[in-house]
Amino acid sequence: MERVCIIGLGYIGLPTAALLANRGIHVTGVDINPSIVEKINSGKTHIVEPGLEPLIESAVKAGQLKATNRPEPSDVFLIIVPTPFIEENKAPDMSYVHQAVKDITPLLIEGNLVVLESTSRVGATEEDVQNVILEMRPELEGKVHIAFCPERAIPGDTLRELIENDRTVGGLTPQATEAAATFYKKFVHGEVLTTTAHTAELVKLIENSFRDVNIAFANELSLVCDKLDINVWETIRLANHHPRVNILQPGPGVGGHCIAIDPWFIVNAAPDEAKLIKTAREVNDSKPHWVMAKVKEEAEKLGGTPTVGLLGLSFKPNVDDLRESPSIKIAEAIKKNVNAKVIVCEPFIESSESFNLTTIDELIGKSDIVVMLTDHDNFKDIPAERLAGKLLIDTRGTFEN
Repeated sequence: MERVCIIGLGYIGLPTAALLANRGIHVTGVDINPSIVEKINSGKTHIVEPGLEPLIESAVKAGQLKATNRPEPSDVFLIIVPTPFIEENKAPDMSYVHQAVKDITPLLIEGNLVVLESTSRVGATEEDVQNVILEMRPELEGKVHIAFCPERAIPGDTLRELIENDRTVGGLTPQATEAAATFYKKFVHGEVLTTTAHTAELVKLIENSFRDVNIAFANELSLVCDKLDINVWETIRLANHHPRVNILQPGPGVGGHCIAIDPWFIVNAAPDEAKLIKTAREVNDSKPHWVMAKVKEEAEKLGGTPTVGLLGLSFKPNVDDLRESPSIKIAEAIKKNVNAKVIVCEPFIESSESFNLTTIDELIGKSDIVVMLTDHDNFKDIPAERLAGKLLIDTRGTFEN
């Protein structure tokens, strides 16, 4: 296991590549985007992740990490590509996984380990990895180890969590499970838990569904409290003093590639059984529309064409990750449905094709309505007196204290 090929150099693939390369493993990172390949080979990163760029720079200089657009022969192949959401049937689009498998299959030899890390539906490791390999190379049956191992990491703290968090590994055979567990123990300090591929696939979906259901409860409480004219932040704070109650904080919706998507894969697989999971998804998916309606209501009260200033576009604070961001959905809905000029401050991205980006100072100075969407640290530092005279819609409870 001295050579690893990682297909996909995004928010998980690139940090994984950097960690492995800095542990003496020769890593080939594969990405179809030529600008990403060029940037990594110059020792730079295309994503915002604390501590990542120094690791890339040192690994590239040492010759342990290189990026390319085609896979190369290796001992281990990690598939960490997107599984986009198909809106029509609430299922994952496995085309990127299929292409990755097709690209590596000509290179496979007996004893290789192939691990799918991309979040997928139950059965994907067998149907979308093993079956694709055997269709192209039937002679490899029983000779290549195939497993599933989902990541457990969050943008902004990915490097630490990739190392310290426990991992669940499930192979299509006991031998594949053992091989995958041996590999992950090379760099994971947390416990490496072993099971079957199907169980590991469902575990990943359950983890994100659990969080989604709990967030939906908080978001639904925000709707109830608004209806009853009660402060939701105070209500939750007081309820959480119960020793067995720990309600999360509501927000403008749920974003990120995992929590906003993965529960639908369970619903798609078992629609008659996953009623609570489905309802939670619907509650969280509806929250951006509710926020937009609030903004529209206040804009109509002001009359004319007021300026609406939106604080944040990323799905969580202090990262540049816009995937499935409810802040983006709200911003787009306001532009489409509200008679207002929309300006945005998002300090973690350099430009936007859709929105007029500005500074905090300019946004506060020009806005009639200020909407807190993503609670970046520098937004939390805005003094209350600077918002005096502005109509504030705070979806995060940032200015409650």
